[in-house]
Amino acid sequence: MTMPTGPSRTRMDDLTVERVLRVVEAIPPGQVAAYGEIGAIVDVGPRLVGRILRTWGSGVPWWRVTNASGDHPLLARALPHWEAEGIEVAPHGRGCRMARFGTDLAQLRVRARPALAELAGA
Repeated sequence: MTMPTGPSRTRMDDLTVERVLRVVEAIPPGQVAAYGEIGAIVDVGPRLVGRILRTWGSGVPWWRVTNASGDHPLLARALPHWEAEGIEVAPHGRGCRMARFGTDLAQLRVRARPALAELAGA
């Protein structure tokens, strides 16, 4: 995965926040995406994705966003959602197996495209 470079990776404005939240909304139930995968779609870094979710993510399925290894920093809070969606905790107990529950990045881009296009036209 090629990571974007330049000022857009760290810029947090209203449009960037909304773009991140809309990509998170596009992650299907029962699947997860890594901070960096979301960042690659929106052209920001994974830490900014995490900061946006920590600050404004309560209204979106935040439990579907993990680190690149599938670990979740708030696993205890995410667990009821994961159980309801069929996401299983990996044997190490810190998150899920990305190979099994990670969403396909190309498909996530396609699913997010209509919501992101609405923002471009605003």
